[in-house]
Amino acid sequence: MPLDRRRFLQGSVASALALPSVVRGQGQATYRTALIGCGWWGTNIVRQAIQSGACRVVGLCDVDRRQVDQAAGEIEKLNGDQPRRYKDYRELLEKEKPQIAIVATPDHWHPLITIAACRAGADVYVEKPICHTIQEGRAMVDTARATGRVVQVGTHRRVSPHNVSGREFLRSGKAGRIGMVRCFVHYGGEPEAPAANEEPPAELDWDLWCGPAPLRPFNRKIHPKGFRNFLDYGNGQIGDWGIHWLDQVLWIMEAAWPKTVYSHGGRVIQGEPVNTPQMQTSDGPDHQVAVYEFDEFTCTWEHRRFAGNQAEKGENVGCYFYGTQGTFHMGWQQGWTFYPADGRKAVVHEEPQLHLPDQQNIQELWTDFLDCVKSRRRCVCDIEIGHRSTSLSLLAMLSMKIGRSIRWDGRSETVVDDPEANRHLRRAYRSPWKYPEA
Repeated sequence: MPLDRRRFLQGSVASALALPSVVRGQGQATYRTALIGCGWWGTNIVRQAIQSGACRVVGLCDVDRRQVDQAAGEIEKLNGDQPRRYKDYRELLEKEKPQIAIVATPDHWHPLITIAACRAGADVYVEKPICHTIQEGRAMVDTARATGRVVQVGTHRRVSPHNVSGREFLRSGKAGRIGMVRCFVHYGGEPEAPAANEEPPAELDWDLWCGPAPLRPFNRKIHPKGFRNFLDYGNGQIGDWGIHWLDQVLWIMEAAWPKTVYSHGGRVIQGEPVNTPQMQTSDGPDHQVAVYEFDEFTCTWEHRRFAGNQAEKGENVGCYFYGTQGTFHMGWQQGWTFYPADGRKAVVHEEPQLHLPDQQNIQELWTDFLDCVKSRRRCVCDIEIGHRSTSLSLLAMLSMKIGRSIRWDGRSETVVDDPEANRHLRRAYRSPWKYPEA
């Protein structure tokens, strides 16, 4: 059943304020570790697992042999491990029996693989967003609890030093009472031309890549990296970037879920989506606005995939917290900045502490994960927390699809008095895959 709101908030705050002090690579156990999903981001994660000194990579799995081979080559250079290579995660789990499984596949595969890994006895580090539909996320949480497994979600901004200090600044009241938060991601773009469908590369099992999702013709716009703007496999920019900043809002404001959600978006610049036997474009919105009403504040989300410019000062990603004492911008590559309402007071700024490649804080999140594997406490980015944050993105997509506002009951995880909306909390799986039940 969904977690009680008070227990959820108490647990999330305690985890956020009590980061572990594990000494990396000194005296730690060596965990049998498997990477499932060997693309660029999965390789970033397994690199941190190796550098921790606590993990031995015993298995790699990807439906694209090129990605498996590339990851295997880098791992051998890093520490000499020669993990066995697999195409099917079920075979890997059965034969290698990993103690830790990293799940870094496309989004639509996260639920089934995470659930299978938990049931196989592995603790799991799963990338965000945790799922494609909300009831998949609930099944993941329930499975983690039933099996007693530790499940960390890759929302690494909860452990990024400047995000942690920024949260402390806001929680201290220095920005006053927060009445509104604005989250945004703005990147440039242009009209999208269709690309020709092709036969899948010989190294890729395209049917298995699609898995429980619809089987589209193979197109290089989808794989590698492009899948999140194809709504059969991802949930657009809000499902990719949105979860990071919406998660910051829940964390900093100590909120669990909104009361109402409304979202609208479209493809006014990129054009109508194309999906024919011959050609495809993406079908995610090129712009989207969402409004979340909480008990004590309002949160908005907006993204554009066009009109990148220098007119909007500061970073093109992040969230603004609007308080009675000033405006606070939580950013990424430029850290955070507080602009006092009193113009006589000095602007306050803190620089970030990020790691290469890709300007991230996986190292700190992996340290927390290993500490949880040993102590069996819940992670800073526990699966329940990841479920809540992912749900915000999915609720906005749901509202946009049905074209109206929804009222959300966070305790029962249902839309109030709206049977049509509730049907979007899950989706049919392609045979022979079975939708996970909570």
